[in-house]
Amino acid sequence: MHVCKNDLVAVMAGNEAGKTGKIIKVLRDKKRVIIKGLNLVYRHTKPSQKSQQGGRIQKEASIAIASVLPICQNKNCKRNGKGVRTRKKILENRNKMRVCACCGSEIISAE
Repeated sequence: MHVCKNDLVAVMAGNEAGKTGKIIKVLRDKKRVIIKGLNLVYRHTKPSQKSQQGGRIQKEASIAIASVLPICQNKNCKRNGKGVRTRKKILENRNKMRVCACCGSEIISAE
């Protein structure tokens, strides 16, 4: 996967194109992500024991993972603050690391 939870991403396609946000959840089996504050939908709920008053609850819906790109935060990168494609770099201890395809700097998750 080119994105992980807590990544800062830019949406490249769809109704939310051009907006940025932080990934809340990655749905690997469906190949979708949920981004905080983007792609909001209303859920109509009935009154129940849990919520005494029913109504419309606004929540985030999922977006296709192919529509988002992680943001490079390297100050020297020409695509600084924009979505970038990623590459996998294999370290000496055989671990994989995501790097920016443009400048080669590591893509880190915003904790």
